[in-house]
Amino acid sequence: MTPEATLPWASPAVAPPTVLRSRTEAEVYVASVCFKHGPPKLLGAELEWVVQHSGNPHRPLQARHLADALGAHVPSSLVPDSPQSLLPHGSTVTVEPGGQLEISSPPCASLTELIATVEGDTAALTDLLDPAGLILTGLGSDPHRPSRRLIDIPRYAAMETAFDRIGPMGRAMMCSTAAVQVCLDAGTATEVALRWAALHDLGPVLLAAFANSPWLGGRRTGWVSSRMQAWFALDPARTQPSRVPWGLTVGWDPAVDWARRALDTAVLCQRRPWGSWHVPSGVTFADWLSGALPGRPSTADLDYHLTTLFPPVRPQGHLEVRYLDTQPTGQWLVPVAVIAALLSDPAVTAAARDACAPTVERWLPAARRGLRDDTLAAAAIAVFELACQALPALDAPAEVQLLVEEITEHRVRRGRCPADDPVSAMAGPTRLHGGHPL
Repeated sequence: MTPEATLPWASPAVAPPTVLRSRTEAEVYVASVCFKHGPPKLLGAELEWVVQHSGNPHRPLQARHLADALGAHVPSSLVPDSPQSLLPHGSTVTVEPGGQLEISSPPCASLTELIATVEGDTAALTDLLDPAGLILTGLGSDPHRPSRRLIDIPRYAAMETAFDRIGPMGRAMMCSTAAVQVCLDAGTATEVALRWAALHDLGPVLLAAFANSPWLGGRRTGWVSSRMQAWFALDPARTQPSRVPWGLTVGWDPAVDWARRALDTAVLCQRRPWGSWHVPSGVTFADWLSGALPGRPSTADLDYHLTTLFPPVRPQGHLEVRYLDTQPTGQWLVPVAVIAALLSDPAVTAAARDACAPTVERWLPAARRGLRDDTLAAAAIAVFELACQALPALDAPAEVQLLVEEITEHRVRRGRCPADDPVSAMAGPTRLHGGHPL
């Protein structure tokens, strides 16, 4: 949600901003920056956590307390002149509107490297918080506290105002939810359509299998993923899944579709050197190009607009999977490993799409019922079996392969997701054992 939270994916030097003169020029720009073609080599992860006071999960967080705990790693959203030092293994720290913490790994060349990086930096973050009596929780939503914005910056104030026009779920999404996000290269020009389609087709199945937020603000919502319930209740143009033709029609280009969508989505805020960033409701970026807001937008304005689009799969040069709840302690790497395995080979990716064919578009049943939905449960078994078969080719650590196999056998085959665990569903804060989940 914070623009600075995006992974520092390898890319050419950014050109100076230029004023945009037409919709066509803007669409060409979006397509060029959002889908970077090349052999798929890199893998990354962004982990978010709800932060609680140890022993008192109902106690509200305070911005100053959190900033002091993070020290030199605190982001500028909390301390404007912070050095924003990286964690020891290269991850950046950001703070979401309600005080949720996020680390964004550097792009890694292998699953093994990514796991070592994220585990090391998670341990370092945990050690920073521990003396302050703060702890990371393995839940996709805050089960105890009401949604309250902690970070007072113009971007979040404008977002809050825009989402309040729609309903209360905007504040819940901003301030009370947390995710595991997986980032992968878009692939070569011949692969990108398949990889984009597969991440969408897998969405309902993996959302259901990893749903982990049945409680929100002190009540059971009736959804296994209250986090995705909140997302789906927001502005559809901003948060709905992209449409993907099943047969991948010859000539179909996801970059063209995405560029059109970006231009037709309402502007959430307009950056200004002082004062508020609020904008009138319903003004799209295309409208801004036509003069609906003050000033002519530049490529920098369009770049910023793209950070305010929150679909389940988002292109940012690389592809970012956003439909996974934060996982129970020690299990964040399972969805990362599963997705990496399923996208590791075009044949495996195509087989995964075929397995998910009966579940395409079943996003809402997935968020509400998880693997209690029989169609999703059957597809999940097939998908996880494919992942288990593909993982050895990635040279993943043996303990990771074993963990994925155990979750396949003891949870997925039984039609269960983390939200179905009565122990973890309302679990209080837990400290990572020694800072390492495995």
